[in-house]
Amino acid sequence: MSTSEHNPLFSRQSIRAVCDTPPRNNRERRQQAQRFIEELSGHFYPASSRIYLTGSRDDIRVSMRQVALSDTMSGTPESPVRTPNLPVNLYDTSGPYGDSVAHIDVQQGLPPLRRPWINERAADPTPTQLYYARRGVITPEMEFVALRESMGGTHISPECVRDEIAAGRAILPSNKNHPEAEPMIIGRKFLVKVNANIGNSAVTSSVEEEVEKLVWAVRWGADTIMDLSTGRDIHTTREWILRNSPVPVGTVPLYQALEKVNGIAENLSWEMFQQTLIEQAEQGVDYFTIHAGVLRDFVPMTAQRVTGIVSRGGSIMAKWCMSHQKENFLYTHFRQICELCARYDISLSLGDGLRPGSIADANDEAQFAELRTLGELTKIAWEYDVQVMIEGPGHVPMDKIKANMDEQLKHCHEAPFYTLGPLTTDFAPGYDHITSGIGAAMIGWFGCAMLCYVTPKEHLGLPDKEDVRQGLIAYKIAAHAADLAKGHPGAQVRDDALSKARFEFRWEDQFNLALDPFTARAYHDQTLPQDSNKSAHFCSMCGPKFCSMRISQEVREQAAMASRIAIKEAQV
Repeated sequence: MSTSEHNPLFSRQSIRAVCDTPPRNNRERRQQAQRFIEELSGHFYPASSRIYLTGSRDDIRVSMRQVALSDTMSGTPESPVRTPNLPVNLYDTSGPYGDSVAHIDVQQGLPPLRRPWINERAADPTPTQLYYARRGVITPEMEFVALRESMGGTHISPECVRDEIAAGRAILPSNKNHPEAEPMIIGRKFLVKVNANIGNSAVTSSVEEEVEKLVWAVRWGADTIMDLSTGRDIHTTREWILRNSPVPVGTVPLYQALEKVNGIAENLSWEMFQQTLIEQAEQGVDYFTIHAGVLRDFVPMTAQRVTGIVSRGGSIMAKWCMSHQKENFLYTHFRQICELCARYDISLSLGDGLRPGSIADANDEAQFAELRTLGELTKIAWEYDVQVMIEGPGHVPMDKIKANMDEQLKHCHEAPFYTLGPLTTDFAPGYDHITSGIGAAMIGWFGCAMLCYVTPKEHLGLPDKEDVRQGLIAYKIAAHAADLAKGHPGAQVRDDALSKARFEFRWEDQFNLALDPFTARAYHDQTLPQDSNKSAHFCSMCGPKFCSMRISQEVREQAAMASRIAIKEAQV
């Protein structure tokens, strides 16, 4: 069992990774990322160890992070009583990067975890999870997911997973060419998931930085990542990410297709786009964002908007439609897209190219016209046994958020919803991880299955790894708050363990159970750095005389003593 006191990674690499001095230029950023990759080893969190839940076959081993807890102390100084606290098992997205005994070499990539399962199905013409689920087959991936969602319990069965996938209410993204990915599920019956966007731009970042961001993202809890690279070396960057990603990887293929025609939207063609799809499918991309709902007739609906069309993919296809006076080729060739996805088990994330980019444009005619079209496309994809989720906004004030979830469920046949936020106000650039985290928690509570994180850099610049961390922390809070509100079985275990540790002044356990142990410890130690304060019955907020929890403990002891005296007197 690893502990913060005995884990050298906790005392050196992880603390340094959190507190690195920001690089001053692109060269320093790349050098710092290269050092991170070269020094990379498994494990990250203090007082944690890697455990594995086993399934019906030897090669189903689901990784969990187990947090060790100290004993509860009671009794008197003369006669102390120690009561052990059970360790807490946590859902873990870090893959081998969270295993202290794993050998990590980004040049070689991660082990192909799912290769035997994929090989067993090699002869099947439509090897999609939806295909098997509809035929009553529980795949190893489905069993893996059931164990993972239950976190050691039994409240999610493999049959439940199969049933939700078969009904189209959940997806299990799993391209047969990405065997390195650990199976996970996206659906409103399960834990709310969080996606992290990474990827270079035309003006900044490198392959090394994007691999660093990938590792950083999965260590901080990203359930999937999207490579949204728009700069140089898109193919190479994606290859490195896929071979080193333990979570599903999504892309927007339109970005690479546009790069192939030198950024001129009018020069795009179905043939060019199809080649790009095949290229990315062969590499192992698990889900494609396809902006097939941006129809020619919908574009004029955006003319009176405050912020027009803010989706990159949406604006590209709108320009193509208007330039050629033709219907969106992603819409007219949608069945061919489905045929290709079925061959690889690539899930479709139907893009909301007409999402609102400001509070003023929320829930308008263009947004909901596209949403209804995405519902029509969902049924077409299901004809090909292709898994589907629906992308959503965007910028939506709090009073209009539930309507988005209701409309999506109504028109998209309960396919999983995947939203960008939504941002609940437009007035806080630099803090949009907070403005959107509010909306994300709400829509997650209402039934959204996956939340796409927003970083502090939203609308301002390309996020670096610290921005990735800040965005993920905000969204893991939002997702967990939604799980609690939904009453998801097991969601409250960590909260209860931390609250008990807080009441009992087990400071080390509080730090170690925290979403961000490093920041929790650092804030405490700013004012009370001595080791003796890790057992003190107060913090610097209230001091020893005004601590409500210490006083509450004394009240409990007094009440218990009074009760014992009353019982004794009654017996006499």
